[in-house]
Amino acid sequence: MSAPAATATTAGGGALSSRRRPGRTLRRTAPLLPAVVLLALFLLGPIVYSLYGSLTDRAMSGYKAAAPSFVGLNNYVTLFSDPAFVKSIFLTAVFVFASAIVGQNVLGMVLAVLMRHCARPLASLVGGIVVVAWALPEIVAAFACYAFFASEGTLNSMLAFIGLEGPKWLLAFPMLSVILANVWRGTAFSMMQYNAALAEVPPEVKESAAIDGASTVQSFFRITLPIIRRSIATNLMLTTLQTLGVFTLIWVMTGGGPGTSSSTLPVLAYQEAFKFSQVGYGTAIATVTLLVGALFSVVYMKLLKPEVD
Repeated sequence: MSAPAATATTAGGGALSSRRRPGRTLRRTAPLLPAVVLLALFLLGPIVYSLYGSLTDRAMSGYKAAAPSFVGLNNYVTLFSDPAFVKSIFLTAVFVFASAIVGQNVLGMVLAVLMRHCARPLASLVGGIVVVAWALPEIVAAFACYAFFASEGTLNSMLAFIGLEGPKWLLAFPMLSVILANVWRGTAFSMMQYNAALAEVPPEVKESAAIDGASTVQSFFRITLPIIRRSIATNLMLTTLQTLGVFTLIWVMTGGGPGTSSSTLPVLAYQEAFKFSQVGYGTAIATVTLLVGALFSVVYMKLLKPEVD
C-alpha cells in the first residue's frame, strides 16, 4: 500500500474512532447517571439553596423569618469586616493544621509503623485501644474529652496524684484542649489507612535498600514514603475535610469559648444562626466554610492527579 493510501486509511480510521468515541463514552457513563442525579438532588440542591439563603436577611423569628429580604452581598461585606470572623478563620486554620495535617497524620503514621515492628499481641492491643476512640459516637467522645480536661476531671486528678496542680484546661488552653481531643478522636482512621498502605510496600524493595547500605530511617523516608505518597495525599484530604467540619466536639467541650477563643467556622456559624437568630449571616459563614473545604479538595486532587492519570 502506498504512503498516501496508508495515510488516508489511518486518517479514516482516526475519524471513525472519533465518531465512535461519543457512543462508547455514553455507555461508560450511563451507569453513573443515577448517582449523579442523587448527588444533584441531595447535595447540589441544598448547597444552592444555602447559597441563596446567605444572600438574604433571614432570621429565626419575627417578620424576617416569614418574609426574608434579598440583601445581595451585604452579609459577606459585613462578614469580612467582622473581627470575630477573621479570628475564627485563624482558629480554624490552627485547628485543622495542628489536629489533622500534623496530629492525626503524623501520630497515625508513627503508630502504623510501630505496630508493624512490634509483637502481634501488643500491636492488636494498641490498635484496639486507638480504634475505640474512633468508633465511639462523636457526642460520647466529646463528653469523654470534656470529663478528661474539666477542672476536676481525669487529667487534673492524675496530676494531683503525683503532687501537681493542673490548670483549668478548658478556660486557660481551650484550643490546645480541643486539638488534643480531636487528635485522640481521629488518629485511628489515619493509623488504619497507613497500616494498609505499608502492607502494600514490596518487601524486596526494602531488602534491596538494606543490601545497598541504607539504614532503616533512610529506607523509610527515601523508599517507603514515596511509594505510599498517594495514600498519604488521600488521607490528608479526608482528615482535613473531616476536621474542617468538626462541631460537636468543640461545642460540648468549650461552646466556642471562653468568649470566642475556640470558635472555629462551624461553631461561629451555629452561634450566629441559632444563638443570635441571624440565619442569613450564619449561612454566609457556612458557605465560606464550604468554599474553604472545596479549596482544600482542589489542592489535594491536584496532588493526586499524576497518580490517577
